[in-house]
Amino acid sequence: MSINLKLDPERVREMPMVDLAFEALKSMNTPMYYRDLIMEIAKLRGLSAEQLNDVIAQVYTEINIDGRFACVGSNVWGLKRWYPVDKSEDPVGNAKRPRIINDDDDDEEELFADDEEETYVADEEDYDMYDEDHEDFTESEEDAEVDEVVAIDDEEIEEEAIEGDELAEDSEEESGEFGESADEDDEEDR
Repeated sequence: MSINLKLDPERVREMPMVDLAFEALKSMNTPMYYRDLIMEIAKLRGLSAEQLNDVIAQVYTEINIDGRFACVGSNVWGLKRWYPVDKSEDPVGNAKRPRIINDDDDDEEELFADDEEETYVADEEDYDMYDEDHEDFTESEEDAEVDEVVAIDDEEIEEEAIEGDELAEDSEEESGEFGESADEDDEEDR
């Protein structure tokens, strides 16, 4: 199944192989296996087996990328213009889509609206109950014996805590918990 292209041999040598594949398929007017197509290109170009093996992958990639070719299946290639374009069933472009309304917020508003209606209104009687409870507490407080009232300053407590931490660190260093004895520290200082 030899292809006879009406092209000048000089033009065939200069023409890209992907264009030769296009011309070969166009003249045959039938899809071909890739292996048969590449063999026809090799005959047209006069390529040796070694030269063919060097370019076989490159030509396949170029045919695959080129928009003029279509793989029909099982490594059979044809021209895309031979096959009708299937119409997509999915609407594209200006097709109307249903509008989705998020009404979750409305549900939350209804839940919180119930809470707002039941707001707490304080009566003066409630305050009186609190005062009575407070009186009970203060009476028992008076009965408790207190030996001595001492005012405590927060800054003094913090200073004592810091001094206590420093003393603990100093005693740990002297006892050799850090891997060195106090004698070794003295020798290093000299």
